[in-house]
Amino acid sequence: MTQATTHSQTILEKLQTLTPQQQQSVIDFIEFLQFKAEKKEITEEEEPISFYEAAKEYIGCLDGGPGDLATNKDYLRGIGSK
Repeated sequence: MTQATTHSQTILEKLQTLTPQQQQSVIDFIEFLQFKAEKKEITEEEEPISFYEAAKEYIGCLDGGPGDLATNKDYLRGIGSK
């Protein structure tokens, strides 16, 4: 008998002694572990990108308003002075 089969049998035997609610908790935990493993695989494959790269499709997508918000400095006059 292989170790995997032994583990499977042990898990099944212990699972059968639990209440249906506890069995559901075990299922939920297994699904969580599977999701966590899948998420880790996805994040390992992705290369980090800059904020500019992530947002470049939205730059300039609004009509109207100043093109560069840094040009509107009138609202900053007097801030910090006593």
